[in-house]
Amino acid sequence: MGTPDFAVASLKSLVEAKSNIVAVITAPDKPAGRGRKLLASPVKTYALQEGLTVLQPEKLKNPDFLKTLADLKADLQIVVAFRMLPEVVWAMPPLGTFNLHGSLLPQYRGAAPINWAVINGETQTGVTTFFIEKDIDTGKIIFQDTEPIHPDDTAGTLYDRLMERGADLVVHTVKAIEQGQYPQQAQQETNDLKLAPKIFKETCEIDWQKPAIDLVNFVRGLSPYPAAWTVLNELTCKVFNTQIVDRPDTATPGSYLSDNKTYLHFRAGDGWLAILDLQLQGKKRMPIADFLRGYKL
Repeated sequence: MGTPDFAVASLKSLVEAKSNIVAVITAPDKPAGRGRKLLASPVKTYALQEGLTVLQPEKLKNPDFLKTLADLKADLQIVVAFRMLPEVVWAMPPLGTFNLHGSLLPQYRGAAPINWAVINGETQTGVTTFFIEKDIDTGKIIFQDTEPIHPDDTAGTLYDRLMERGADLVVHTVKAIEQGQYPQQAQQETNDLKLAPKIFKETCEIDWQKPAIDLVNFVRGLSPYPAAWTVLNELTCKVFNTQIVDRPDTATPGSYLSDNKTYLHFRAGDGWLAILDLQLQGKKRMPIADFLRGYKL
């Protein structure tokens, strides 16, 4: 069960490992583009290429869907970047349903673990497989694998590495369950747990009052998608890459300085940030020098 590219990697690894996949469940096709043509999910596209049965239920509690799911008689269900499952679905197979999560649980439970780990300046994260239970992301851990977060990582680069690491862990987990030899470790509840809630547009607005290093992490944790943003000359401007610069000027946080040729510096709470890569509302993403050639501040 999965929808985006992140889930395709795991499905592909299962196919290549010769797993017996009785069906693939993904989101219904959605209208996209100016023509609003129906667009299949990446998981559906790959599954059809491999000749796999694809189910696209609108509602997971639909009686017809539940009967079809039960008739498949799957031993195990695997969830990668899908939606919340009702208990009638996750409790159906005799070996249970496990989920791949993009963090080292119990840290960063929630919808956006990769983004929040980078935003919070973490130096390590990883992937976890765990059995689904009633409360989200709280089930017993099967396996975990760590992955460093480099200083120049964005959410995008980390996403790509965790996607591949997670795919390997899914296959490893399936083989262990097949052999009947796998751990089930309860998650430890502590007072220092960090959460990874869903990210909305308002979440992504840059707060220039914050320290410069926090804003560097904030920008890279939202790059390339959904992207941090600020207002520049009354226009919304997405920011994809920044770095701290040393300059003696003092100014109000949120104000900027530019030579209209090579640099655009914004004042943060305790220093200055150079905007290296941005996208003005209605325009293409571009390096700052290209931007300044066509837009004078």
